[in-house]
Amino acid sequence: MALENDTQAPDFDLANQFGERVRLSDFRGVKPVALVFFPLAFSGVCTGELCALRDNLDLFTDHEVELLGISVDSKATLRAFAEQEGYDFQLLADFWPHGAVAKEYGVFLEEKGFANRATFVIDVKGVIRASFITAPGEPRSIEEYRSALDEVRPLTV
Repeated sequence: MALENDTQAPDFDLANQFGERVRLSDFRGVKPVALVFFPLAFSGVCTGELCALRDNLDLFTDHEVELLGISVDSKATLRAFAEQEGYDFQLLADFWPHGAVAKEYGVFLEEKGFANRATFVIDVKGVIRASFITAPGEPRSIEEYRSALDEVRPLTV
């Protein structure tokens, strides 16, 4: 079962598509994070979803939210995927132990061997403030992201 809103997001340490280590805790006290689990690089629905995020990256920058995609693919696969599609955000390899982070977030599909399409928006304190999961084969909408990001919008004085 997926983690619920208002719970502490589990920390992780994964390689991005360039082999650089990324820890969720590195963003605590700095900026919110949108953690976007996707099943597999180069698959049709996943490519479409991530291209929609690429084309709407200003939505995340306007909300001052770090966008992190995560899948069970290797960092080499994710690098080729990002280069081919022009993704200007980090893709993280939950490759080994296979799907360990997706399991911690309760979104790993054991029978399939990859994560479900799940999004967790995490505030600067590391608390999940919004989340959504779509049915298998169903892409997430930009409107769902917009609503979720509003949950961590910085307060202006």
